[in-house]
Amino acid sequence: MGSPESGAAAPSRRARGRPRDWNDKTAQNTIKSLDRAMEVFEFLSENQGLSLTQLAAETGQSPATVYRVLITLEGRGLAEFDPGDQSWHVGARAFVIGARFLRRTQLVDRARPILRRLMEATGETANLGIVQNRSVLFVSQVETHASIRAFFPPGTLSPLHASGIGKALLAELAPDRLDAVLDARLDGFTPKTLSAPDDLRADLVRIRTRGYAFDDEEKNPGMRCIAAPVFDIHGEAVAGLSVSGPTARISTDEVDKFATPVIEAAAELTRAIGGTGRPRH
Repeated sequence: MGSPESGAAAPSRRARGRPRDWNDKTAQNTIKSLDRAMEVFEFLSENQGLSLTQLAAETGQSPATVYRVLITLEGRGLAEFDPGDQSWHVGARAFVIGARFLRRTQLVDRARPILRRLMEATGETANLGIVQNRSVLFVSQVETHASIRAFFPPGTLSPLHASGIGKALLAELAPDRLDAVLDARLDGFTPKTLSAPDDLRADLVRIRTRGYAFDDEEKNPGMRCIAAPVFDIHGEAVAGLSVSGPTARISTDEVDKFATPVIEAAAELTRAIGGTGRPRH
């Protein structure tokens, strides 16, 4: 078979399962009736125990339309009707479908594109870490292109109290669990390590208030880190995202500039794994 002429553009290959108008999200490619049904379903999931009349009024759709949607959802087990008070609720099938999503959700896989965008937005190495005993276990990283950079390969452990991610996660612990951590010896690694429990507690209060942690050369001299927590479906902090780099590029005057994309990336990963964010007290 002959080769194409020099300079001729090769035809682009369409990904399997995608129609030609895959990127066209205009109204002509949406199913309006399905869209309206999903609006009712989403509203029902957030406001259970409402009557047909209330659901119709709140969603701005006619009672006849909402009734057809509810009956269809009920037939699929996604909605349930309580004849006692004539109210509608989310059905058990919704949980089954949600559980299937959670089974395929993998923290590291979901985090990779977010880490890459975070690195590109800040110019610094982006990290993902989880708690393992009294340490942070780094499970993923996207390195900066700069010649001088932080390097915490997957499998690296760092003490909770002397790590940006560690402190971000400590700030979300219940008081009894935090006490257990602070009752243990807090090793000092640099003159800036918060090895006194009272100093660390005060820093954790600041972290929880502003939404991010700042590691100012507390583990490694010449390196700084900004981190934020990632929450699961129960509102519990299960991981942390951070950017880390040399003090020459992350000055104390620019911490807020780095904190914003870190917080946004952590919130994006929280949503990606079906998380709900910090629970309200």
